[in-house]
Amino acid sequence: MARGPRKHMKRMFAPSHWMLDKLKGRWAPRPSSGPHKLRECLPLIVMLRDRLKYALNYNECKMIVMQRLMKVDGKVRTDMFFPAGFMDVVQIEKTKEHFRLLYDTKSRFVMHKISKEEAEYKMCRIKQVFMGPKACPYAVTHDGRTLRYPDPEVKVNDSVRIDISTGKILDFVKFDIGNVIMISGGNNIGRVGVITTRERHPGSFEIVHVKDALGHTFATRLHNVFVIGNGTKPWISLPKGNGIKLSIVEDRHAKLAKKR
Repeated sequence: MARGPRKHMKRMFAPSHWMLDKLKGRWAPRPSSGPHKLRECLPLIVMLRDRLKYALNYNECKMIVMQRLMKVDGKVRTDMFFPAGFMDVVQIEKTKEHFRLLYDTKSRFVMHKISKEEAEYKMCRIKQVFMGPKACPYAVTHDGRTLRYPDPEVKVNDSVRIDISTGKILDFVKFDIGNVIMISGGNNIGRVGVITTRERHPGSFEIVHVKDALGHTFATRLHNVFVIGNGTKPWISLPKGNGIKLSIVEDRHAKLAKKR
């Protein structure tokens, strides 16, 4: 009989976007509970060992985080199973590196290197807007933050730019037709485009139609859409490929051209 929550994760059932090899052991690191969901996050150990290659094994990862060298969203994290997720800013002061976690068009996390100036803020999607005790309005973001007294214009599905050091809202952008967005879930994850239309289906999933920079159109559910800028100019730098999904043939030609 199971007693309490699970504490382990088999390697075969780890999220495929971590890209852990099957034959290097039976177990995978199980992320701690935190701001991002278990299957939509990247633990610091996978980041250090498998992405950045700063550590060779579990023990080396532990030494790095216990020296307080890793910061996620401006806070030192000493838990190597801490779940970093979409739009989080990871700082490694010893190497003077700053990364923003974004998706590529193959639904994998990208450690996108950014400048020190860009690492001072992050984008958050508004999930709920409430009136709290003593008539205090507050908004809840996709990464579990509670923002008190947001601008009255900020509504659900909008995005806010947050100062990482203070946690205050610097600016916000509305969920409107014509604004640039990034897809954060579903089959089109990682694609970047501009909202063209929004279909309302009361009681069911609302559908958003998007057009990318090459003119390709696609549709996704509303909750997969993350507004990243006003008009066609994003407020964050984009990873390699600029969120444009290539067809299988185009992808193959690009790889062959690189080899030549």
